[in-house]
Parts: sequence; structure tokens; C-alpha cells
Amino acid sequence: MFKILKKLNKKELLLIFIAFLLILFQVFLDLKVPEIMAEITALVRTEGTLINDILRLGFYMFICALGSLFSAIIVGYLSAYVSSSFSFRIREKLFNKVLSFSMEDIKMFLSSSLITRTTNDTTQIQVFISTGMQMLIKSPILAIWAILKISNKSLQWTLITAGATFIIVVYIIILITLVLPKFKKIQTEIDNLNRASRDNLTGIRVIRAFNAEEYQTKRFDEVNESLTKTQTFTQKMMSSLWPVMNFVMYTLTILIYLVGAYLIDGSDLKLELFSDMIVFSTYAMMILMSFVTLAFIFVLYPRANVSAKRINEVLDEDLKILSGSIIPSKIEKLEFKKVSFKYPDADDYLLKDISFVINKGETLGIIGSTGSGKSTLINLLVRFYDVTSGEILIDDINIKEYKLDELYEKIGYVPQKAGMFSGSIKENLNYGRNKKVSKKELDQATNIAQASQFINKLDDKYNYHVARSGTNISGGEKQRLSIARVILRKPEIYIFDDTFSALDYNTDYRLRKELNKYTKDKINIIVSQRIGSIMHSNKIMVLSDGKMINFDNHENLLKKSKIYKEIAKSQLSEEDL
Repeated sequence: MFKILKKLNKKELLLIFIAFLLILFQVFLDLKVPEIMAEITALVRTEGTLINDILRLGFYMFICALGSLFSAIIVGYLSAYVSSSFSFRIREKLFNKVLSFSMEDIKMFLSSSLITRTTNDTTQIQVFISTGMQMLIKSPILAIWAILKISNKSLQWTLITAGATFIIVVYIIILITLVLPKFKKIQTEIDNLNRASRDNLTGIRVIRAFNAEEYQTKRFDEVNESLTKTQTFTQKMMSSLWPVMNFVMYTLTILIYLVGAYLIDGSDLKLELFSDMIVFSTYAMMILMSFVTLAFIFVLYPRANVSAKRINEVLDEDLKILSGSIIPSKIEKLEFKKVSFKYPDADDYLLKDISFVINKGETLGIIGSTGSGKSTLINLLVRFYDVTSGEILIDDINIKEYKLDELYEKIGYVPQKAGMFSGSIKENLNYGRNKKVSKKELDQATNIAQASQFINKLDDKYNYHVARSGTNISGGEKQRLSIARVILRKPEIYIFDDTFSALDYNTDYRLRKELNKYTKDKINIIVSQRIGSIMHSNKIMVLSDGKMINFDNHENLLKKSKIYKEIAKSQLSEEDL
């Protein structure tokens, strides 16, 4: 917890210090009220007391109460500002950290867990700071100050108050001991509930197709019931604190008055003892209330501490993909030099000893069966993963030496699954760019990508709203929009990872024809299952089981590559061959 609180900035620390001073002032005023009450009580029982004397003391009491009120309001405002400002920055740090994660880093945390850490866990810390700034500072000061005030009073009253305080403290310790493990369990169960909910929402079509509603409902109910039981237990235990507190307070008040009556009856200083009894009972209540409010902090702390640890796990996670310092200039050459790759915990290599060179103005086609390593090779180039051995060089410099954001500016990557975001077509096409896009640029990109055909049929054209994940447009339309989006970026390396799979052959042909004209002075890499999409490439790589079987042009591969020839015969006519 203290580790994450170190992230408080100077302004927030200054506001906490100001709140501390205001709380000191507030406690001072709160403790003055019983003293003034004692003076008023004494005046009321004293003969010859003027009403103006009582009104004067009453006015002082009112000023103290008003000052305490305004101090509390300002402290509440400061604590709300500090807690919300701090949680805002923590959420921002979490979001930026997750954005910098590689594919390997993301696998360390479930998406449902990351959502919980960004929302619920951050809220727990916000509540702790907001409440703690007031209670954690005020309660100890008030308790210590009140104890000093009553320390020179009656020994009997002091012993009674000490006994009541001991009972409250013991009960609080028992309560925290029982509740603390449950709070840790709640966070995990919230993760499980979020995961079950997410699975139901994202997989609703599959669930209905397999008539698995009953199974999913049972799975969700189990998680929900477990969370409900844990939360019910903690709430029951916490709800018992106030009844116990009230019972002890009322009992303490009765005992103070009973002992006070006994002392007054046997004393000549009845007026002084009566005034002391009024003051003592008020201070005793303040002491008990201080311990109860501290108890709430002790209850909030374990949950906030668990949340802080979960947040720190994300923020402290060492990135597997680190950025270099070199800014790439105009890219002339891309080279794979004896590249091999396997996942960190795996024994088998997915790619083995891949070497090739592709120059500016050339197109590389990559073909192979499912699982041959085509997409893995692309993932290495865009640094979703780093190579296990070997090097990937751009202009004879290892890509690890380049700044990541600058490298990504030079690479235009269109993945197999076209990602669309909720918003207009224009917003989706301009996604990730820091400058506005002109109508001319939009038209050029969509014409090349063959997307203008269906966009012009829409009533809103570029302002047409695309649903989340592009559920209201077809697969081919999504692919064309994702290609247009990359064209707008104007990168120097174009990567199309099975991007034309949802297009019909005529659209595929027209798109590649226009694309070849536009990207003729760039490096192009096309991954495809279709021979027709790559047959005109300068070089074609044939992959099988992670190995580069052949690397040549279409004509030569037909002569010397058995695998390539078999694929070509299965897809092309004799005339096309």
C-alpha cells in the first residue's frame, strides 16, 4: 500500500498537509465544546449569574461548532480532490502500461482481471485515501487529546473508560481477523465474475448455437453465489460493529453517571463534580468513537492493500519488449538473418533458421499450410514478440535498436482479423493518426482499397456509424476498411496478413492492382492462402512446419517446389499456371 502511495505528487502531498492542519484545528474546536459546556453548567448552578454570561459562552460554543463544521467541509473537499486526482493518474498509468504490453506480457493477466484492477481496485484505493485523510488523521489525534484531557480526573471514571475501550479494541481485532481473508477472496471472485460475464457476452452466438444456455447459466450462478456468500459474510460481520459500539457507549454513559452520582453524594464539591461528569462523559464518547472510526480504517485498509498489490503487479511488470533509441529514416532493406522462435515456456520452435532479404520496391509473398508459422513470422517483424535467436534487421540495424513508436510509424500492418471500433467510418480510417484527414485522402485510400463502392451506397457515407467490432458490416467490408486505414498512414513497410481472404476474386484482383501501383516504391509483405494473391510477388516464401522450404519467384517455384506446385494446381487453372 505504501508503495503505491509514493506515487502521490507534490500538489497532493501539500493538500494532505493542509488537511492535517485543518484537522488539528477542528479537533481543538471539538474539544473546546465540552469545556464550555462545563462552564455553562457551573454558571447555571451559581447564584447571581447573569444571562449575558451564559449567552456569551453559548456564542463561543456556537463559533467553535461552526469553525469545526467549516474545517470538516474543507477537509472533505481536499480529501475528495486528492483521492480522485490520485485514482485518475493510477488508472491512466495502468492503461498506458497495458498499451505497452507485448503479447507475452498480456498473457500474464486475464483481460477480466485487468478491467477489475483498473476499475474496482482503483476505486478501493480512492475510498481508502478519501476516508483515511479524515479518519486516519483525526481519530488518533482526537483520542490522544481527549485522553490527556481526562487523565487528571476521577480514577474510577478513567478505569471505566479504559475497560470500555478495551472491549471495543478486542472486538475490532476479532472482527478484522475474521474479515481480512474474505476481503482478499472477494477480489479474486470479482475477477471470476467478470470473466464469466465477458465469456457469456462475447460468446453469445456460440452459446446459442450449441444450446448451452443452461450450462453457462449454471457456471455463472456458481461464481455469483460464491461472491454473494463471501460478501454477505463480511457485511454481516461489519454490520455488528455499530450495535456493539452503541451498547458499549450506552453502558459506559450509565456507569459514568452512576459513579458520578456516588461521588457527588459523598463530596462537598458537588457543583465541580457535576461539571466534571458532563465533560468526562463527552470526552469518553469521543475516545470510543475515535477507536470505532479507526476500526473502519483497519477494515478498509486490508481491502485497499490487496487492491494496491494487484495494481502494483501490473505497474511493476517488466516489459518483455523494450524500446530502443534509434529513429529509423527512409527504409531501404529488410532482412531476416537465421531467425528462430519459440514461446518462452515451449520446447518446440515455431520458426527455425529463417533467412531472407527484401529491398525497397519489392514484394514478398508468404504461403504455407495452417500452422506453418506465417503469422508468427509477421508477429516477430512488428515486435509482438522478440526472436529467440537470430536477428531481424532494417537497413542493417537490429529492430530492437529502434524506438518502438517510431518503428510502428514505419510499418503498416493489416492483421487477419480486421479490427473495427465503435464510431464513424471516417474515425475508423483516421484511427491512430494525430492529424485530420482530408476528403481527398479518404477518397484516394478507399478507392485503392475498393471500399468506396459500398461507402458511396451508404446514406451517411464516411459518417456512417460502425458498431463495436464492426458487427454491422461484412467481413469483406471490414478488410477493405482496414486496408484503407493503413494506406492513410503512408508507411514504408506494408504487411497484409491474409487480408484478402474475405474478398471475392474480382475485388481481390482490382485491389492488388491498385495497391501495387500505390506501393511500388515500398516494401510489401503479403501473407495469403491464395496463390493468386501472391503469384506476382518478386519473391515468394514457402513455409512448412516453421521452416522456409523454398524462396523464389512464381515461375521458378512451379518448377522446383513440390509443395508450391500442389497448392497452385489446387487453386489455379492450367491457363493461369
